[in-house]
Amino acid sequence: MANTQPTERHEEIQFRQLLEEAVTKPGTIMKAYSMFWNYSLGNQILALIQADKRGIQLGPIASFNRWKELGRYVKKGQKAIELCMPVTVKRTVKETGPDGTDVETEVPFKRFVFRRNWFMLSQTDGAAYQLPAIPAWDRARALATLSVEEVPFTMMNGNCQGYAKGRQIAVNPVAQMPAKTTFHELGHIELGHTSEAVHDSETTPRSLKEVEAESVALLCLESLGMEGAEYCRGYIQNWLSGATIPERSAQRIFSAADRILKAGIERAVSHD
Repeated sequence: MANTQPTERHEEIQFRQLLEEAVTKPGTIMKAYSMFWNYSLGNQILALIQADKRGIQLGPIASFNRWKELGRYVKKGQKAIELCMPVTVKRTVKETGPDGTDVETEVPFKRFVFRRNWFMLSQTDGAAYQLPAIPAWDRARALATLSVEEVPFTMMNGNCQGYAKGRQIAVNPVAQMPAKTTFHELGHIELGHTSEAVHDSETTPRSLKEVEAESVALLCLESLGMEGAEYCRGYIQNWLSGATIPERSAQRIFSAADRILKAGIERAVSHD
């Protein structure tokens, strides 16, 4: 009988490790995206790593119940793939009330846990399965969906490839890699860099902002098979200066890249 019992590990996934896997191994993201584009980028890489490690033939992935709906059943003895799911939990926080007494308040927050309930096509049998086509990514649709306006490039510095302000981007008309620049500037916006107040004590350092935005560009370029990813790697390492990307930043990077990629396709379907 197939192993269909979902399990859960009560620990946060290390997105930093997934990002390192994606950044250091060219082709990993494009391979994962081509197979699992309707899942989040983090889960795409997770599924790919598990398939390679266990020798599972790559193919579409779906939950146990979804395969049943499609007229297929999980083969006897097959072990499910683990994916990461966001869950909302509550944390009790103590605050001092107006009268000076401590008041406990429950604050909801999101964390990530593993659940084991997905199988690849090769782990199933039954009715014929038609592989769905990968939807094309459209730049204009992405900008409209994200409510981002493209404005004329007015900076006098010819070395500047582009910039972002508020929810506007400008790309140098003679930019060497306009797609890379577009993703980089969209990354700044979706990461919240353009909305940070100058006086904010938690403002992200410029070096980390550049690493985060360029990492978003790398994920998007590789997912869509566009040129420029190799230049992203050098740019990222230059700004890191030997440091490592923090776990929180890695989570933000994956989330921003997911939003940009999903925004550019006609039907942004997600099975996470």
